[in-house]
Amino acid sequence: MPAKKTAKTEAAETEVKTVKKAAAKKTTKKTAEPAAEAKTETKAAVKKTTKKAAAAATAEEKAPAKKTAAKKTTAKKAEAEKAPAKKTAAKKTTTKKTAAKKAEPEVEVVKKSVKEYEDIINWKKGEAHAMDWLYIEINAGDLLTEVEAGVDNLSATCNAILNCMLEGDGFIVDPAEENKVSESLTVRYYCDNLSPERKKYFDR
Repeated sequence: MPAKKTAKTEAAETEVKTVKKAAAKKTTKKTAEPAAEAKTETKAAVKKTTKKAAAAATAEEKAPAKKTAAKKTTAKKAEAEKAPAKKTAAKKTTTKKTAAKKAEPEVEVVKKSVKEYEDIINWKKGEAHAMDWLYIEINAGDLLTEVEAGVDNLSATCNAILNCMLEGDGFIVDPAEENKVSESLTVRYYCDNLSPERKKYFDR
């Protein structure tokens, strides 16, 4: 049988328990305080890190924007510099082309001879004879335009018209000029008889 606890013993045990509880509470507080402090420090560190990261991200965003703006400005300047160069090149090319045109030799116009005009007139007379036409009329200006438009060869044209006249042919328009060289010179050729026995209208 255990001995009965006395009042003193019970009081002592109660004091011991109270002391232990008080010690446990103090230990818990001491342990909790460093933990709370550690948590607070960790949160502060996290906040600082977050702020730094945000500042760095903002700086990075601004930096590319500035770089892009700088690139665009540089590109525009480069284009502006290239544009005058192109215009200058175009002007130089035009100058070269003009020089090349001047350097080209002038093409000499080969005028038809009196004989060639005579052959043309005789061919026209022969064609009219084949179609049973009585006569044809040839004007110097019209013939020159038909054969050599824009060429100054009226003298050869008029001489050929006069050389092809046979007896019986006549002037429709007889120019006042002594040599009869005029655009108005017009002759009627009779084509019913083209025999070589026919005499020339006049000897020149």
